[in-house]
Amino acid sequence: MALQQLRDESDFEQLPHNVAVSATVADIEEKKGFIDYFRFVIEVKTKGGSKYFIYRRYRQFFNLHEILESRYTPEDPDKPGPNTCILPLLPGKVFIGNKREIAESRIPELNTYLKRLLGFPTWFLLDEALRMFFYQTDQDSQHQPRALRRLRPPTRRVKTVKPKLDLFSSPRAEAMFDFRGNGKAELNLKKGEVVFLLRRVNADWLEGTVNNQTGIFPQSFVKIIKPLPDDDAEGDGEDHTYSCLRCLLLTSSGVDTRDVCVQEDLTTQPTYKELLSRMRDVFKLDDVALNYRDPDGDLIRVLDNEDVQLMIRESRGQQVNVSRPVNQFPWQLVVTLASDLSVYNTEA
Repeated sequence: MALQQLRDESDFEQLPHNVAVSATVADIEEKKGFIDYFRFVIEVKTKGGSKYFIYRRYRQFFNLHEILESRYTPEDPDKPGPNTCILPLLPGKVFIGNKREIAESRIPELNTYLKRLLGFPTWFLLDEALRMFFYQTDQDSQHQPRALRRLRPPTRRVKTVKPKLDLFSSPRAEAMFDFRGNGKAELNLKKGEVVFLLRRVNADWLEGTVNNQTGIFPQSFVKIIKPLPDDDAEGDGEDHTYSCLRCLLLTSSGVDTRDVCVQEDLTTQPTYKELLSRMRDVFKLDDVALNYRDPDGDLIRVLDNEDVQLMIRESRGQQVNVSRPVNQFPWQLVVTLASDLSVYNTEA
């Protein structure tokens, strides 16, 4: 037993310093792209003593587990051979339920899974797929974790009091573009309105008050007249973590305009299914069709991924001289009821 312990300690000392030896799920974060999902914030510690954060979705855990199972699970669990092991249980897939609640419930199970996974012999820790899972990518290193609730002690909640607005001394901004919020938390803006600023939410979003309404809005839609105190954020020259998509719902009662902000780059090309799912959620309608306007102003129905590519390609040539926020997609979606064919120009 003592000889085996010495051998294990010797093997551990020979591990490269960048090999992960422990990992803890510190929090979850919601990623609001064309499809919303939660990812796990994981603090990784290496054999060399360094610490860093990585961000992984559940499906990445699942894919890793499948690879490790195919490589190391013994054919006969009762007679494991050399370089084989019985992997810890990974929490199963859940197809129905609240996404946040599902992600929260998985944290204790995933922490147990990670602890047992990294407790295997040193030869297992050197597996290429395992090392790539814990490798900190450039995208990981550029992102700052938001809360880390599992690593911090609970704190008392402090009640915030909204300051009284002074027309001449309060931080404020002028709306440079119309913004139609998507949800109760977002503030509707009209071009030319003055918004009194209350706080900065993050690099891209501000909270403010206009017309006795308070909410959040993208900074790219306004021009700062007087900045918030101690606000070091840059203006339109910075890289934006959000991009906004203008969507219009055409019905017999009129046009409902929304600006949907997603955590995607302007170069991102969503799939047809992603756009359809997002529009159903935004307008709370199931029987909808996606469309765009061609150079002649006629509606063209989008039916698949190739149509999405065509819509994006045509938009680049149509809106060269159009004034819009720097982080707004150059293409717009026009949503109609799938059964309403009267919106299309059928003239030969």
